[in-house]
Amino acid sequence: QVQLVESGGGLVQAGGSLRLSCAASRSIFSITTMGWFRQAPGKERELVAVINSSGNTNYADSMKGRFTISRDGAKNTVYLQMNSLKVEDTAVYYCRAFARTVYWGQGTQVTVSS
Repeated sequence: QVQLVESGGGLVQAGGSLRLSCAASRSIFSITTMGWFRQAPGKERELVAVINSSGNTNYADSMKGRFTISRDGAKNTVYLQMNSLKVEDTAVYYCRAFARTVYWGQGTQVTVSS
């Protein structure tokens, strides 16, 4: 079992930055992959970025160069640093863990205003 708690969402102007955090209930090195997904109103949930237990990362094309996924093993936390935010980045951002099965956090709202 893995419990995930996200934090760090909020309201920001276009061009600004936010950092999201996802705290896991157990060692993130025991979790195969952790990642961030997002869901905008009326749209399907989509991949933002993932990081595996070895530290390898993968990003959706539209986030490359703007978003960075990282981790702190001592805190069992994965981060998503989001820079140069755009209005179209507005969504609920979810943390996801895969460890034999998929676990989701409750989501955190990110709103980017023009």
